[in-house]
Amino acid sequence: MAVKYLKKAIKNPSTDDYKTRQEVQKILNDLEKRREDGIKEISKKFDNYQGEFIVSEEKIKEASKKINQKTKDDIKFAHERIKKFAEYQLKYLNNDFEVELSKGLFAGQRLIPIDTVGCYIPAGRYAHISSAIMAITPAKVAGVKTIITASPPKNQDGANPGIIYAANYCGADVILNLGGVAAIGSLAFGCFGNPAVDFLVGAGNQYVAEAKRILFGKVGIDLFAGPTEIAIIADKSADKEIVAADIVGQAEHGYNSPGWVLTTDKSVAEHVIKRIPELISKLPEGPKSSAEPAWRDYGEVMLCDNNEEMAKISDQYAAEHLEVHAENLDWWLKRLRNYGSLFLGEETTVAYGDKCSGPNHILPTKGAARYTGGLYVGKFIKCLTFQRMSKDANKVVGATAARLARAEGMEAHARTSDIRLKKYGHTN
Repeated sequence: MAVKYLKKAIKNPSTDDYKTRQEVQKILNDLEKRREDGIKEISKKFDNYQGEFIVSEEKIKEASKKINQKTKDDIKFAHERIKKFAEYQLKYLNNDFEVELSKGLFAGQRLIPIDTVGCYIPAGRYAHISSAIMAITPAKVAGVKTIITASPPKNQDGANPGIIYAANYCGADVILNLGGVAAIGSLAFGCFGNPAVDFLVGAGNQYVAEAKRILFGKVGIDLFAGPTEIAIIADKSADKEIVAADIVGQAEHGYNSPGWVLTTDKSVAEHVIKRIPELISKLPEGPKSSAEPAWRDYGEVMLCDNNEEMAKISDQYAAEHLEVHAENLDWWLKRLRNYGSLFLGEETTVAYGDKCSGPNHILPTKGAARYTGGLYVGKFIKCLTFQRMSKDANKVVGATAARLARAEGMEAHARTSDIRLKKYGHTN
């Protein structure tokens, strides 16, 4: 039996891509030419902001005073776990090495942190304090020299105080009161006296994601990302109410945030279809206005024959967040291959990963988990190679390279070997 859709989405995360791409390209072209003047204009237009763009030390201290101690303690809690996880990831990356591949031929690698990184911290409908921790902390652990952070101004006072406090606490060197495409342009082009960044990271809306995509090549980016996604695999053992609640939990992100339920149990499917709209209706107006169209237009419920079929479909969707509410969790851990981050068992949930549990919440969407993982300490480190060799090693390596070059028709390449073979007393 083929997968049966009890609820099918009428839209997908790429529905509005073309329109967004055109708008963002036009803005970036203008910002690259006009730089600070263009940024000031667009910041006034979209954020109604005309204040200082670089957050001063005085403003950082003011932000700290506005944050209650409990929130500071929570930021510390999240930072400790995210930092510890990043440190373990760094520890288990491949180390620098040099190896003799053949007599006299040595090659190796060096792991070198990126020099300058730009971290975008979204703060539109929600102030994503946790995103500051997620973006900045692994960069700091990796050894990045300069970290420049940008976040949309909340009002004429600038960015959200919680974000400013968290960014400073985690080690940002510069904090900018800038949002959207203007922020991405400022980071990439090097405005307001800051260096142009080498690498851009951070979540954001479709305009931020598109700006990063367009600028990829001029700068590196963490990953291609779109609206947040959640998929839940649920068998007969799943708590139906928790499954429904976790779908709603992600739907409040935005009107185009997909939620997918895969189940082998019809009662689970029927319950979530009935219950999710009820849970959404009880939300405060802000989250409700996002969750309603997200579930209506992008939500899906699929009834599958068995666990293998659920795993297969899940790997095809390659969801950003994947929860497994099923028996035999070890089997799922070994079987599943495509996801941004995996949450095994009902005891954990996407919200924990989003806020404080340790692994990063900046993750691939739109199927990108088929070929990449999320943000981690290794994304801030370049794996660079080197080689050296003796004059004697040239006898074999040089002669081989010359022959291969001539086989390819590349005579100039071959002659770079010839000149060395002749100098070192070897023949080709």
